[in-house]
Amino acid sequence: MRAFTVLLFIVLALLQYRLWFGKNSVSDYLSLQEDVKAQQLVNAKLQQRNKLLYADTDDLKLGTEAIEERARNELGMIKENETFFRVVPSKNSEVNDNTNKELY
Repeated sequence: MRAFTVLLFIVLALLQYRLWFGKNSVSDYLSLQEDVKAQQLVNAKLQQRNKLLYADTDDLKLGTEAIEERARNELGMIKENETFFRVVPSKNSEVNDNTNKELY
Protein backbone atom coordinates (compact mmCIF):
# COMPACT_ATOMS: atom_id res chain seq x y z
CA MET A 1 0.00 0.00 0.00
CA ARG A 2 2.89 2.34 0.76
CA ALA A 3 4.39 1.78 -2.71
CA PHE A 4 1.04 2.52 -4.34
CA THR A 5 0.82 5.86 -2.46
CA VAL A 6 4.35 6.80 -3.50
CA LEU A 7 3.56 5.89 -7.10
CA LEU A 8 0.41 8.03 -7.07
CA PHE A 9 2.40 10.94 -5.58
CA ILE A 10 5.03 10.64 -8.35
CA VAL A 11 2.34 10.58 -11.05
CA LEU A 12 0.69 13.62 -9.47
CA ALA A 13 4.04 15.46 -9.34
CA LEU A 14 4.72 14.69 -13.02
CA LEU A 15 1.28 15.87 -14.05
CA GLN A 16 1.68 19.07 -12.02
CA TYR A 17 5.08 19.69 -13.60
CA ARG A 18 3.61 19.29 -17.07
CA LEU A 19 0.69 21.55 -16.15
CA TRP A 20 2.87 24.42 -14.93
CA PHE A 21 6.11 24.08 -16.92
CA GLY A 22 5.60 21.72 -19.89
CA LYS A 23 4.34 22.22 -23.39
CA ASN A 24 0.88 23.85 -23.51
CA SER A 25 1.25 24.88 -19.87
CA VAL A 26 -0.70 27.54 -18.02
CA SER A 27 1.82 30.25 -18.98
CA ASP A 28 1.48 29.29 -22.65
CA TYR A 29 -2.29 29.48 -22.31
CA LEU A 30 -2.14 32.96 -20.75
CA SER A 31 0.22 34.29 -23.42
CA LEU A 32 -2.03 32.88 -26.14
CA GLN A 33 -5.03 34.59 -24.56
CA GLU A 34 -3.18 37.93 -24.79
CA ASP A 35 -2.33 37.22 -28.43
CA VAL A 36 -5.99 36.43 -29.16
CA LYS A 37 -7.11 39.72 -27.58
CA ALA A 38 -4.57 41.67 -29.62
CA GLN A 39 -5.67 39.93 -32.82
CA GLN A 40 -9.32 40.64 -32.00
CA LEU A 41 -8.51 44.36 -31.76
CA VAL A 42 -6.75 44.24 -35.12
CA ASN A 43 -9.70 42.37 -36.63
CA ALA A 44 -12.16 44.94 -35.26
CA LYS A 45 -10.19 47.77 -36.89
CA LEU A 46 -10.05 45.90 -40.18
CA GLN A 47 -13.79 45.20 -40.05
CA GLN A 48 -14.46 48.90 -39.53
CA ARG A 49 -12.23 49.74 -42.51
CA ASN A 50 -14.02 47.12 -44.62
CA LYS A 51 -17.41 48.59 -43.70
CA LEU A 52 -16.22 52.01 -44.89
CA LEU A 53 -14.90 50.55 -48.13
CA TYR A 54 -18.15 48.65 -48.75
CA ALA A 55 -20.15 51.83 -48.12
CA ASP A 56 -17.90 53.72 -50.53
CA THR A 57 -18.26 51.09 -53.26
CA ASP A 58 -22.04 50.95 -52.77
CA ASP A 59 -22.19 54.74 -53.04
CA LEU A 60 -20.14 54.64 -56.23
CA LYS A 61 -22.36 51.91 -57.71
CA LEU A 62 -25.68 53.54 -56.85
CA GLY A 63 -25.17 57.27 -57.14
CA THR A 64 -23.55 59.74 -59.47
CA GLU A 65 -22.76 62.26 -56.76
CA ALA A 66 -19.90 60.20 -55.34
CA ILE A 67 -18.47 59.65 -58.81
CA GLU A 68 -18.69 63.37 -59.54
CA GLU A 69 -17.07 64.25 -56.22
CA ARG A 70 -14.15 61.90 -56.89
CA ALA A 71 -13.74 63.21 -60.42
CA ARG A 72 -13.64 66.79 -59.14
CA ASN A 73 -11.17 66.10 -56.35
CA GLU A 74 -8.88 63.58 -58.01
CA LEU A 75 -9.11 64.44 -61.71
CA GLY A 76 -9.96 68.15 -61.63
CA MET A 77 -13.26 67.78 -63.48
CA ILE A 78 -15.16 70.95 -64.37
CA LYS A 79 -18.75 70.93 -65.64
CA GLU A 80 -19.94 72.82 -68.68
CA ASN A 81 -20.73 76.49 -68.03
CA GLU A 82 -18.72 76.38 -64.82
CA THR A 83 -15.89 78.75 -64.07
CA PHE A 84 -12.81 77.47 -62.35
CA PHE A 85 -10.84 79.84 -60.14
CA ARG A 86 -7.37 79.08 -58.86
CA VAL A 87 -6.08 81.37 -56.12
CA VAL A 88 -2.32 81.80 -56.37
CA PRO A 89 -0.54 83.80 -53.66
CA SER A 90 1.27 86.87 -54.88
CA LYS A 91 5.05 87.23 -54.63
CA ASN A 92 4.67 90.07 -52.12
CA SER A 93 2.77 87.88 -49.69
CA GLU A 94 5.47 85.20 -50.00
CA VAL A 95 8.16 87.78 -49.15
CA ASN A 96 6.12 88.99 -46.20
CA ASP A 97 5.63 85.44 -45.00
CA ASN A 98 9.36 84.75 -45.22
CA THR A 99 10.30 87.91 -43.32
CA ASN A 100 7.78 87.08 -40.62
CA LYS A 101 9.24 83.62 -40.28
CA GLU A 102 12.73 85.04 -39.94
CA LEU A 103 11.63 87.37 -37.16
CA TYR A 104 10.32 84.55 -35.04
